[in-house]
Amino acid sequence: MSVAIATSQKQPDTAVYRATIPAGEPWLMEVKAGQTLRILDLEGNQAVDTLFYSLANPRERYDVQRTLRRQNSVYLSTGSVLYSNLGKPMLTIIADTCGRHDTLGGACAQESNTVRYALEKRYMHSCRDNYLRACAHDGRLGKGDIGPNINFFMNVPVTAEGGLTFEDGISAPGKYVDLRAEMDVIVLISNCPQLNNPCNAYNPTPAELLVWN
Repeated sequence: MSVAIATSQKQPDTAVYRATIPAGEPWLMEVKAGQTLRILDLEGNQAVDTLFYSLANPRERYDVQRTLRRQNSVYLSTGSVLYSNLGKPMLTIIADTCGRHDTLGGACAQESNTVRYALEKRYMHSCRDNYLRACAHDGRLGKGDIGPNINFFMNVPVTAEGGLTFEDGISAPGKYVDLRAEMDVIVLISNCPQLNNPCNAYNPTPAELLVWN
């Protein structure tokens, strides 16, 4: 699948929901079938680690393997359909002004921070911790529900040898991605707090969420 930049005609003042996720913090919300969710990179190069679950059956959730296999591309962009582990379309990317998004690099965690960076990084804030905080507060999801995620606005090139590298972002202030929900979904987000690699330009910043009917 080729990367496709596509803008949206939707205006913020017509959104039915609008919220700002503080830098480094979690968020959990619902989006109904037919609604459009926009994730907006307010200040540029902010990774927004995201998971999707069926509202009707949270055991049905975003499936990286099915999604990449069906679109025959390792990146997500305009036209990408996000599939569940039951093979159903969950959301479709209908607009994207960034160009591509990662779904291979995973979410930072206490363990990966320790292995990749240093033992003293063990207690740094991480996306996995954010997910668990949001799940504990909401009550419908738990530790066993946390799986491979999408890193919106994150630049993780695949090398010729099949490896992954964490590189400077290709996003910028005001870039966004719009997703149309094909089913009622729970959206679980960690506005990535990572300070040890360039996924956030070493400076986590807020992100904005908007929803239209």
